[in-house]
Amino acid sequence: MSTPHRIVSLLPSATEILFTLGVGDNVIGVTFECDTPAEARSRRIVSTSAIPDGLTPAEIDAIVRERTAAGDDLYHLERDALADLNPDLIVTQDLCAVCALDTAEVTDALAHLGCTSDVVSLDPRTLDEVLDTVATLGAAVGRADVAATIIADCRAQLGSLASRMATAPTRRVLVVEWCTPVFGAGHWIPELVVAAGGEPVLAAPGAHSHPIDDDEVRACGAEVVIVAPCGFGTDGAADQAQAMIDAGTLPPGADVWAIDADHLIVRPSPAIVHGAHVIASIVHPDLAGTPAPEHARFVGRS
Repeated sequence: MSTPHRIVSLLPSATEILFTLGVGDNVIGVTFECDTPAEARSRRIVSTSAIPDGLTPAEIDAIVRERTAAGDDLYHLERDALADLNPDLIVTQDLCAVCALDTAEVTDALAHLGCTSDVVSLDPRTLDEVLDTVATLGAAVGRADVAATIIADCRAQLGSLASRMATAPTRRVLVVEWCTPVFGAGHWIPELVVAAGGEPVLAAPGAHSHPIDDDEVRACGAEVVIVAPCGFGTDGAADQAQAMIDAGTLPPGADVWAIDADHLIVRPSPAIVHGAHVIASIVHPDLAGTPAPEHARFVGRS
């Protein structure tokens, strides 16, 4: 398949994958969240958030629920920008309406503009499916051989990590993907915890992230809590982790860590392999070493 010359990515994870495949120069449009690699930040922004800046997690949750119930979009697609760019390939998703524009809105916009772009939708829920998206994009841009090499390397790294961690006692790990209310991390994240030598608590591989009652959180018996709010870096996650400790909403006696969720575990790209290594360094520092402070930070004990 020939390489599309004008690609618009409406997913930060897809942007990362496209650059890793070697077609970053062909990416001409991205979302406001596409910050990796740094070169992506110079591309034209075609999708922005409908949620105001500066809100607390509880306020963000309230707006998301309100707009979702009303059928309102959480993202704005800049249709004029899309028309100006006239892409021949658009990459989008149907996985999570809170995370990005979905395929239906994109196809409606293309029909309105009279554009004939190809649309690739990525909807991974498990670790295998995350790696499959690399193959899907590789095929779409004429880089199937490069994609196969990337996937093989990811599998080799994860296998090696799991083998090393298998010698350590398994620790119970709760990954919090949102703090107010508490959401337990789902999809591929429980598999990352297993590869890192942990036992996922209140989570199931491939399942949706889900709200958890505070009493259930306190009683879950987690030995390690990793606070990984989607959309926040390590500093923001650490602030929220400390607030949860202060509020007494976490299982007593757990080691509480904050992690840079966006760049390590919540975006379904090959970067989650690094995320698995960071989780291992949290759960078993004696085997995996200490995580870099920009990646993860110990906040305290609940």
